[in-house]
Amino acid sequence: MINKIALLLEEVNQLKAETQEELEALRIRYLSKKGAVSSLMDDFRHVAAEQKREIGQRLNHLKTQAQERLNHLKEQLDNGDTAGDTADLTRTSHPYHVGTRHPLSIVKKEICDIFARLGFSIAEGPEIEDDWHVFSSLNFADDHPARDMQDTFFVAHGADLLLRTHTSSVQTRVMEKTQPPVRIICPGRVYRNEAISYRAHCFFHQVEALYVDREVSFADLKQVLIYFAKEMFGAGTKIRLRPSFFPFTEPSAEMDISCNLCGGQGCPFCKHTGWVEILGCGMVDPNVLNNCGIDGEIYSGYALGMGIERITNLKYQVKDLRMFSENDIRFLKQFT
Repeated sequence: MINKIALLLEEVNQLKAETQEELEALRIRYLSKKGAVSSLMDDFRHVAAEQKREIGQRLNHLKTQAQERLNHLKEQLDNGDTAGDTADLTRTSHPYHVGTRHPLSIVKKEICDIFARLGFSIAEGPEIEDDWHVFSSLNFADDHPARDMQDTFFVAHGADLLLRTHTSSVQTRVMEKTQPPVRIICPGRVYRNEAISYRAHCFFHQVEALYVDREVSFADLKQVLIYFAKEMFGAGTKIRLRPSFFPFTEPSAEMDISCNLCGGQGCPFCKHTGWVEILGCGMVDPNVLNNCGIDGEIYSGYALGMGIERITNLKYQVKDLRMFSENDIRFLKQFT
């Protein structure tokens, strides 16, 4: 009997009610003539005489606690506080709307997933960099235009710190600390001192890839480029490589893909050429490897880099780069 009273008392102290109907149901369950407390009262007549005093006191305490708990719940409901102590006073009165990923984040993840399937791992580095990692280690000449203030954001006049102009600085940091094989991709935000327009911005996002090992050739690079283009834009995508120049790669090339709007037939988007440029690439210059502590006579490698905005433009036909950073909810909702 004592155990039954104790269990019921613990149960009563945990009672909760969200509506008046729930409260009335609790009253009937515990305090009505056929309720749990009344049932124990009926069993009281069978208790031994020497236990009647103790059990009687416990029953009276149980009944009092049950009544007080129900009264407390009634006060809460009358005051409109249905949640009691668990009420979230910071909760907005408006319903929450589930958001979605930013289109640049969607494309960046897709690019990273494609290279992850090829064995590349993600590497990251600081956005505020020094001249060595951004320019000097990458074979930029002292008088290269990228070193001028009209092209690059410097943290302070005459200082060696600047906002990185490409994520190649992450590659140099990794090569300084890691001996080949090195197989990484470097996604991140970069900055250049350009006038903001529908086709250019002072900051944008890049993904660069680097693979350094013994006997890496341009053929390896070409196969990776073909695989990436087909995975990103469809199995029917074709690529074209054109000779180019970058300080940190030799030989260098720019890669075009067959226009995904007209299928390579020619349209205004591709300027009726059937091709659209998407990235630059090439074999890592041995000087860059030597600058980072890797023997350029033993090891070789390839590097490639692309703008995430450019890939997003091609994939979703976004005509204005500024839309990516203006946080216009009407634009972002299209990617739900």
